[in-house]
Amino acid sequence: MTSRALILGCAGTTLSAEEAAFFRSVQPWGFILFKRNIGTPDEVRALTASLRATIGRDDAPILIDQEGGRVQRMGPPHWPKYPAGGRFRHLDGAAAAMARLGARLMAHDLAEVGINVDCAPVLDVPEAGAHDIIGDRAYASSPQAVAEIGRAVAEGLMAGGVLPVMKHIPGHGRAACDSHHGLPVVEAGLDALRAQDFQPFRALADLPMAMSAHVVFSQIDPERPATQSARVVGDVIRGAIGFDGLLMTDDLSMHALTGPFRARAEAAFSAGIDVALHCNGSMAEMRAVAEGAPEMEGDRLRRAEAALARLGGARDGLDVPEARARFAAALVRAA
Repeated sequence: MTSRALILGCAGTTLSAEEAAFFRSVQPWGFILFKRNIGTPDEVRALTASLRATIGRDDAPILIDQEGGRVQRMGPPHWPKYPAGGRFRHLDGAAAAMARLGARLMAHDLAEVGINVDCAPVLDVPEAGAHDIIGDRAYASSPQAVAEIGRAVAEGLMAGGVLPVMKHIPGHGRAACDSHHGLPVVEAGLDALRAQDFQPFRALADLPMAMSAHVVFSQIDPERPATQSARVVGDVIRGAIGFDGLLMTDDLSMHALTGPFRARAEAAFSAGIDVALHCNGSMAEMRAVAEGAPEMEGDRLRRAEAALARLGGARDGLDVPEARARFAAALVRAA
């Protein structure tokens, strides 16, 4: 059965009969987990196995947002607490090395419970006076440093058998409001965006997956957020940035977007997005999004297959206890 261009969430730590039947029917390409889905390691492992079993694909991508700091779905008591991305900038010459090591340790945690995609690195460059939704999630204040640390995070994840998703393309760092609650409008001109916001994404355009920003860039498309703008997707993300990997939406249930959920999805696909992401587990919303989702075929299938093919390499032989001790010691020195 052909997959649909969907990544969907579920309501709890186990699948209901209704969820299992729905997923079996619509065949989403992948799934995403949130804190509400996280129990013990054995429970998470059982959930990821049951999600894959419902659609009959052992390689189905299962995503999570595991950045560290404020955005960490798996944490104590079963997993370590990781630092926010902004902590690494204080490690002087060791910033990239320690960011890579932290991501490699996160990949170990995720792979152990069947999660094979992490929605990181965050490549947004923070702008003074912007909303703090990015804040300490940003690795640094300069595009070059963001790109360097972001590359290290991506490499650490892939060394542990987990695919990275760079976000929020083409940049959320100037947003004056939180796109979970409203629609940010960025007035900066194209030259300023090219010099700052787009740079880290251009430097990491070879990565396999990216997540779009629910942000209006008024000098490019004053009417539509990037997620639903053919100009931003075509001219900027595919054009100026040069990204030809799998492009997914940010969560379609965020309040930056308005209108019926089928229409939200259709607008994103019309703009050139490959896969729609819906996170909150609402069955009614998921059904509506699924009605607007095409099958995985053509370029979106090519990009999806290319992304998953990068999971094929063997993991490095990390000494996990030694690596955890070394990582913790570096953070203590930087405190």
